[in-house]
Amino acid sequence: MPVMKQCTILVSMLPPRFVSTLTRAILESKRPWIPAADTLLDPGYLFKQQTSPRPLFLSCAQCSNHQEPKRKRNLSEKKLKRYFVDHRRVFVTGGSGGNGMSCFHSEPRKEYGGPDGGDGGDGGHIILKVDRHVRSLSSVLSVYRGFDGEPGGSKNCYGRNGDCLYIRVPPGTLVKEENEIVADLSQPGDEYIAALGGAGGKGNRFFLANDNRAPVTCTPGQPGQERVLYLEMKTMAHAGMVGFPNAGKSSLLRAISNAKPAVASYPFTTLNPHVGIVHYEDYQQVAVADIPGIIRGAHQNRGLGFAFLRHIERCRFLLFVVDLSIAEPWTQLEDLKYELEKYEEGLSERPHAIIGNKIDLPQSKVNLPQLQARLEQKVIPLSALTGENLEELLLHLKELYDDYVQIEHKRGQEPLNW
Repeated sequence: MPVMKQCTILVSMLPPRFVSTLTRAILESKRPWIPAADTLLDPGYLFKQQTSPRPLFLSCAQCSNHQEPKRKRNLSEKKLKRYFVDHRRVFVTGGSGGNGMSCFHSEPRKEYGGPDGGDGGDGGHIILKVDRHVRSLSSVLSVYRGFDGEPGGSKNCYGRNGDCLYIRVPPGTLVKEENEIVADLSQPGDEYIAALGGAGGKGNRFFLANDNRAPVTCTPGQPGQERVLYLEMKTMAHAGMVGFPNAGKSSLLRAISNAKPAVASYPFTTLNPHVGIVHYEDYQQVAVADIPGIIRGAHQNRGLGFAFLRHIERCRFLLFVVDLSIAEPWTQLEDLKYELEKYEEGLSERPHAIIGNKIDLPQSKVNLPQLQARLEQKVIPLSALTGENLEELLLHLKELYDDYVQIEHKRGQEPLNW
C-alpha cells in the first residue's frame, strides 16, 4: 500500500485534536503531493497540537486584563492586633428554666394511671473564673447568655439542667455593680456567680394531693437573672510609661521588648495601651505598659483623660518619659505629676524613674544638664531610636521590680507574675 494512503487512513482514525488542520487538508486533498517519507513518519510533525500563543505586540494594559484578580485575604491570614484591655462592661443573663409537663400515665388495663408530668430543668449559671493564663480582659465579650434548661417529659422524666457558662478572667479582677465592689477575684481558681439561672417549672405530678387526684396544672420555667457588671483589673502591668504625646513611649517599648505598637511622627499614635514583656537572665519577666499620651487638663476629663489616667492607676511603678529635644523639658515632668496628683492623691509619689528620651538629637544634649540641675532624682538619658544607654534603663527597671516584690511579700500578698 502506498505511503500516502497509509498516512491518510492513520489520520482519519485519530481524534481531531491530535492533528493540525493543515496536515489534514493536505492529506485529504486530491492534489498529487508526495512528501518525504521521513517527514510523514515523524510523530512530532503529524501529531503537533494547535496552540494559541499570546501575541507579542499586546501592550502592558492589555496583558494586565489576563491576570488573575487579587482576592481578599481571609480573616485568619490577616495580622490582627489585640490591644490590652483592663476594664469591660458586661451584660449577663442566666439561662431560663424549662417548662413543666402536664400529662397522665397511659397503660393498658389501667384506667386511672394518675399524673406523671415531670419538672423542667434549671437554667445554667454564668460564672466568672480566674485563670492564671489570661492576662487581660480582651477576650471577655460584652453580652453573655446562659444555657436554658430542657422541659420536663412524661413518665415523671425531669428535664436536663442547663450547663454553666464560665468566663475566664485574669487574676486581680474586681467585679463592680453600680459603683460597688461585689467580688475581688485575686487568686487562680476563684469563682463568682455573675448571673443565676432560672428555676425549672413544675409538672402536674408535683400538684398531686388527696383532694386533687388528677391535677392538670403545670408551671413554666423562670427566666434567668439579668445584671450589668463592670470588670476592672487591679494591676495592669508592673511599670507604666507616662508622658505627653510624641515623647517616644511606643518607640521605647519596641526597643526593650517584643511588643510592636504603632510608631509615627504625629501625636496620639497610640490610642490603646500595649503591654510588652522584658526578660531577664533569672527567668523573671517585667511587664511594661505603653500608656497613651495624656494632655494638660486630663484630670478634668479633657480628651480621654479619665480613660488614660485609669490605666496609670493600675501600674505598680511608673516611668516618666520626657522629650529632651523640646525647650524647657522640665515643664513636662511638672505637668505630668500635677495631672496625676489631681486625679488621685499620692499617684505621682509612687516609685518611679525619669527617662530623658531622644538624646541622639543635638538640642537634647544641651537641655540634659539643665534638666538634671532642677531635679534631685537622677535622669536616665537614652535614645529609643539608636538604642543608646538602654542597659541603664533595664538595670534600673529590675531594681524597681525587686523593690515591688519585697513590698508585696511584706504585705502577705503574692506579686503579679507574667
